[in-house]
This record gives sequence, C-alpha cells and structure tokens, in this order.
Amino acid sequence: MQQRDTVVVLSPGGSAREAEYLAGKIGAPLVGEKDGGPGLTVRFAADGVSLQADGMTLRVDLADALPRLVPGKLQRELLVKAARVKGIPAPVAVDATAGLGGDSLLLAAAGFTVRMFEQDPVIAALLRDALRRAAADPRLADAVSRMRFTEGDSLDALANLPAPPDVVYLDPMFPERRKSAAVKKRFQLLHHLERPCANQEAMLRAALLACPRKVVVKRPAKGPFLADVKPSYSVGGKAVRYDVIVPPRAQ
Repeated sequence: MQQRDTVVVLSPGGSAREAEYLAGKIGAPLVGEKDGGPGLTVRFAADGVSLQADGMTLRVDLADALPRLVPGKLQRELLVKAARVKGIPAPVAVDATAGLGGDSLLLAAAGFTVRMFEQDPVIAALLRDALRRAAADPRLADAVSRMRFTEGDSLDALANLPAPPDVVYLDPMFPERRKSAAVKKRFQLLHHLERPCANQEAMLRAALLACPRKVVVKRPAKGPFLADVKPSYSVGGKAVRYDVIVPPRAQ
C-alpha cells in the first residue's frame, strides 16, 4: 500500500537496493537528492535511513537507550520485570509490534532472544538500518546479536512459529508516548504511516494461540485493558503499565 504523499530519495552513499525495494513495496517514486517533494520523504543516505517531513527528521539510533542498559538499571525496567520468566536460562520473546526496536533492545540486553516483527515497510526500513548500525557498535553488539527481525504481519508469524515462545510482547500504543515535547514532535512523523494492528482482539488472540508462558501488553498507565481482557497481574509506572496475561496451562 502506498504511503500518502511519500517519496523515496536515494542520496549519495545510500543503498540503492534497499531504496528500490521500499519504493516498489509502497508504490512510491524513487528520486534523486534534488527531486524530493514537500510530503513525507524516506531518505537513504550514507549515514543511514531517515524519515522526513515538515522540517522534522526521524532517524533511529538504538544507542540512545544505552543509559537504560546499565547493569542494575536494566533489571529495574518495568518491561524487563514484566517479561521475566523464572527458571528459563535463555528465554525467547516475540515482539509482535517491533516498531522502532527500543523495547526489543531492552529485552535482548536482559538476556532474551527476541524475534521481532513489523509490518509497516517504512518503519521496517528504519529499524533494519538501526539494527545494522547498532550491530557495529561494541556497546550494543551483544544485545543486537540476540535480535532477529522479520518484516511482515505478526498475526501470520505468530501462527507459524517453530516452537512456543516464552513471552509474546504487544505494544498497541503507537507511537510511544514521550515526556519531552520535542521528542513527541519528532514522533508525529509516524502518524503518516499505518498502525501495526487496528484489531486488538485479533492481536491478543494470535498471541495466546502461540502458547507462550505469558503475554505482556504495554498500555497507558490509566488506559483500558487490551480487548477488555483482564490481566493476571500488572507492573505499573507513572506513564505506562505492563499487563501480564498468564494462560491457564502455563500457570
């Protein structure tokens, strides 16, 4: 599906192969540096992939999360607490709504092997680029080595996993809420793109049918339960909470 008013720009040093793939995938024109339009621009350049519009630029840098990965701090992260599985030395998580990869990075840094799925082609391009750059960063390389990304519909992927994962993680919030007004403004760019999944019932049903030990759902702190399903318990903070659903057979 074509993204509204989107052009793909190939700048010097950018990956022609990836730019051509995205342009074909979303039905957008592929143009040179001087031919970009006033709408939404996905730019492939020597320094990576970026999303641009209205004077704003979004380029994903997983190194921004490094302060949260410090030993001690990482284990206090609400997501890590919610996803923790006792007695499993090498747990596997599926992030069915990978987005820009920040939550998957937290899980991977905490020792999970994370299978990530994102169906929006533009977000997928940003994430692939971010993972490639992070893999070359010695501070992130170990965590990134446990992150496996696939572009595609997670509902289909959840139905075809080779084995039940320990955790399925869902983040229907999109884009993520941020405290900083400047950061929120940058993430407004993502409103031009499709949301990962509008059918919350189908999302939760697919997660449960994958037979995990638990499903972890990110919600606004005072928001409703996903698909009105009451969780087994919640791990909450001021801005967000993580609802944990433990299927009866996993209890």
